[in-house]
Amino acid sequence: MTRRFPVGPLAVIWVSDGSFAENHMREHQNFESFWPHYLREHARPATRHWHYVGSTLAILVLLGAILTQSWWALLAVPLAGYFFAWVSHAFVERNRPATFTYPLWSLIGDFRMYLMFLTGRLDAELERAGIGAASAEA
Repeated sequence: MTRRFPVGPLAVIWVSDGSFAENHMREHQNFESFWPHYLREHARPATRHWHYVGSTLAILVLLGAILTQSWWALLAVPLAGYFFAWVSHAFVERNRPATFTYPLWSLIGDFRMYLMFLTGRLDAELERAGIGAASAEA
């Protein structure tokens, strides 16, 4: 028996065996196929900027935990990183975070997008994924 729990953009399907299943089958079999999809799921600049805030905080919390040897603080790393990203998907992009379907690729995509932004290479990559300046501002 499958029941849908409507929780807005974070909706998942609960499967009777207690596991979570995705709303659709995985359509991407490798990261190179996933990457343009990931960028399209982050078409609005504000969504990307909130991701950068979360990634920066996650890195700072990680470094702080290591430098101070406050190992309990490591629990805050994913919270710092994902909180801003998920809120931006819910209220800015209004879509479902890729983390739920592709957790590892989404994490890699977050940092790839962040590094490309920092090095000035993201605009060209967004163009290749079909996200022009006009659609990105919508």
